[in-house]
This record gives sequence, structure tokens and C-alpha cells, in this order.
Amino acid sequence: MKIVHREYPLLAMCGLSCGLCTMHLGGYCPGCGGGDGNQSCAIARCGQSHGVEFCCLCQEYPCIKYDSIDTYDSFISTRNMRANLERVQTHGPETCNAEMHEKMELLAGLLAHYNAGRQKSLFAAAVNLLPLEDLRTIREQLAAGAAELPLKERAQAAAALLRGAADARGIDLKPRKKPK
Repeated sequence: MKIVHREYPLLAMCGLSCGLCTMHLGGYCPGCGGGDGNQSCAIARCGQSHGVEFCCLCQEYPCIKYDSIDTYDSFISTRNMRANLERVQTHGPETCNAEMHEKMELLAGLLAHYNAGRQKSLFAAAVNLLPLEDLRTIREQLAAGAAELPLKERAQAAAALLRGAADARGIDLKPRKKPK
């Protein structure tokens, strides 16, 4: 397979937030165009063949590959893929890349200071799905009120704030699984 190097590999061609994925965080996936010889999915191969950095920059977008693409989650939430691509179209890839880096820093902080061993998936989903303004507020609240607590209590406080913000926006942080 031809390795394609992308300028913005932390946001997949399809809009998936690779930089916030537990597979990426664990070093198991570099994302499409990550350069490590990973097997690209059909959408990445299509985007590569059309010579686009993001599917939304293709003349055929949205194509049939996007029918029901965000119905079920896999290892990362797919719910904001289309919204991510809309942001690429309206704000440009540089802005989206900067936002992804900020979200990655927020997630790294949560994992480093508030993970008692069972919060990785919850934190990744919340950072992926919640807007940056909510995440910044939660970071400030945690720094002001939970920084000195024991780890287990810090983890509970972080989880409660993230769930509360998600509930306030009508966002379900649990993965949507395909029925068997």
C-alpha cells in the first residue's frame, strides 16, 4: 500500500477525531496518512485517489460512503464526523488542527491527573463530543476545586463534570453499538 503523508493527520479524511481516539493515544494507530504503513479504510483510499486532504474538499462530497456513516460508533465516537468536516469547510483545516491540539492537551491533562484507571474511554468520548468552551470551563472547575483531592475523588469529580456538561447539551457519552 502506498503511504500517503497528510498535512493534518489528527483529523481523518472522513472527519473522525483521530487525535482523541484511544487507539491513537495507545500508539496502535497513526490515523489515515500517518505514515506507519497502516491499512487505510475505504474512505481514506478514496480520498487519496481523489487527492484531497479531507473528504469535504472533494467535488463528490457527500457521496454514498457517507450514508449512515455516523449511525454507530466503533472505537471512537463517529457522531461529530460531519460537523468536523463542516468546520474544515467553514473555518479551514488550520483552525480545526489547532482546536484538535487543544482538545488533545485537555485530554492528556484529564488522563494524567484525573484518571483512576477506568476513565480513559469516558474522557476520550467527552473531549471528542463536547465543545471546547465546555471543556475549558471544566478544566478551570477541576483546577479550582479538585486538584488537592485524592485521585479516586478527582476522577469522580472529573467524570461528574463531563457527564453533567454532556447531559446539559443532550449528548450521550456511551458508545452506540450496532445491534447483533
